[in-house]
Amino acid sequence: QPAATVKTKAPTGKVPEVTDADHIRGDKDAKVTIIEYSDFECPFCKKFVPTVEQMMSEYDGKVRLVYRHYPLSFHANAQKEAEASECANELGGNDTFWEYHDEIFARTTTNGTGFALDKLAPLAEELGMDGKKFQECLDSGKYAEHVKEDMAGGAAAGITGTPGSILIDAAGNSQLISGALPFSSIKSMIDAALSAK
Repeated sequence: QPAATVKTKAPTGKVPEVTDADHIRGDKDAKVTIIEYSDFECPFCKKFVPTVEQMMSEYDGKVRLVYRHYPLSFHANAQKEAEASECANELGGNDTFWEYHDEIFARTTTNGTGFALDKLAPLAEELGMDGKKFQECLDSGKYAEHVKEDMAGGAAAGITGTPGSILIDAAGNSQLISGALPFSSIKSMIDAALSAK
């Protein structure tokens, strides 16, 4: 099987700045940033998770991952799952957000309704959160607008599907990465980004 050709191009618009409000995995001061726009019910996003884990392991301290929401309209549960991950963040902070993120991706069968909405609060309880507070947060819809803002920012930067990532090198140059690329492709891009002047 031939190696996948890497499709990268410059973002078509301004990439929303990374702030303390973002969900960041890895060293916050890493030279290279990858902003991943993702959907909890997207099969390609699920497939991309091990690639991202390998990247974070091999480039420990050199790359930080920023997760942003991009729930596609035809994945019925994705919007509510994105909101649920924000409730996890509210109740437990950044580490809890990532635990919740990992478990949804581990358990969903993807394609729209792969993780049942009535399992969102029990999962929160399983991870040590207060299930009642979690459900109240989720039912309030308080993070619906935040999720939509993530999507709007991604769309403005040129994201058209999931996973859609933006790699920002040490010099601040950014490029779009479309789809669940294999680790070998991501690796060559990170290596180039680390040596950018």
